[in-house]
Amino acid sequence: MLKHIKRLGLIAVAIAIVAFAVNMFLGPHAIAAGGLTGLAIILERLLHIDRSIIVLVGNVLVLILTFFLLGREVFFNTVFGSMLLPVFLRLVPHYMLVSDPMLSMVAGSVLFGAAVSLLYANRASSGGTAVPPLIFKKYFNLNTSVGLFLSDGVVVALSLLVFNVDSFFYAVFSILITSITMRYIETGMNRKKMVYIISEQSEAITADILTKVNRGVTIVPVVGAYEGTERQMLMVTLDGRNYRDLLAVVEQHDKAAFMVTGAVSDVYGKGFTYESGSV
Repeated sequence: MLKHIKRLGLIAVAIAIVAFAVNMFLGPHAIAAGGLTGLAIILERLLHIDRSIIVLVGNVLVLILTFFLLGREVFFNTVFGSMLLPVFLRLVPHYMLVSDPMLSMVAGSVLFGAAVSLLYANRASSGGTAVPPLIFKKYFNLNTSVGLFLSDGVVVALSLLVFNVDSFFYAVFSILITSITMRYIETGMNRKKMVYIISEQSEAITADILTKVNRGVTIVPVVGAYEGTERQMLMVTLDGRNYRDLLAVVEQHDKAAFMVTGAVSDVYGKGFTYESGSV
């Protein structure tokens, strides 16, 4: 029960952030950055109907698709989010918090992307065009950030018919920023470096990594294909701030060492996601 309440609380926070981004950053500058909220901004200008009413009607239609295609759990979470969004859109003031449209677009898009990622992480959505990406993910294994980009493209195209060209391009950039934000969050924010080292001085390098860099080392036996020589490859996962220390250690012992460094999107386990000794 506590877990369920916590999840509903996170969904409510995400919905509030969506409403904040729309009413105070995107809406005041006529940036219809996709989604049902973007469509509502367009229809509000054309029909003079409050965007909260348009979102409410649209979400009722979307809930039908959710029930049949995404299952009962996502449906009930979507019911909560989709019904809560019109309420927050009504409660949050329609206020231009930032006068500069570019800055407002960037801030609103980052907030919107973070909020939608939080919804997806809790198997929920705010309804509208946030649901099709979940359907694409389930049935076509398409990344949700890409799915959102595609579904929102239709709304942005419509904005060109209602608003000026500046608003259209702001909406395009807004979708790109939202998609990048979501992808960054979904692929992990605990980014590290993975370093592979092959050296004749592997024992000395290992000792200094453990003591001076304060990171663990995994020793992997390898065989060179050209000479057939057996060697030891060191594998080290560490923060970017420790990378220069590692380079200094390797260079001190073996300037001819072979090193390969790659970016790691996320790391879990002892020494990274909870406090412990070196790994």
